[in-house]
Amino acid sequence: MKLLTKALEKRFAALGSQDGKGDDAIVVAKFFNPTGSTTWYATEWIPEDDVFFGLTDGDYAELGYFSKTELEGFKGPFGIGIERDLHFGEKTIGEVKKNLNGISVG
Repeated sequence: MKLLTKALEKRFAALGSQDGKGDDAIVVAKFFNPTGSTTWYATEWIPEDDVFFGLTDGDYAELGYFSKTELEGFKGPFGIGIERDLHFGEKTIGEVKKNLNGISVG
């Protein structure tokens, strides 16, 4: 599965940096491990560094950078990789935080 489409690249570029927006930052894409428990919510795409910025929800939730190359290269049980949620509609970070695995993010 292609994690980053041209349409998503355009949307990330249109939003630009969301630094300082806090819980009002818009999540553009959601990636998940179908054989595990980690989910990544991307608010920014930084093409020159090949990384996303956003919220990672795994054993605990944290804001930070995550590598597109690493997401694309991951292979879990039976060779299943990270997928993009094709049905995800944009939400704010604040909305996403409310639905995390009972974990509060500061």
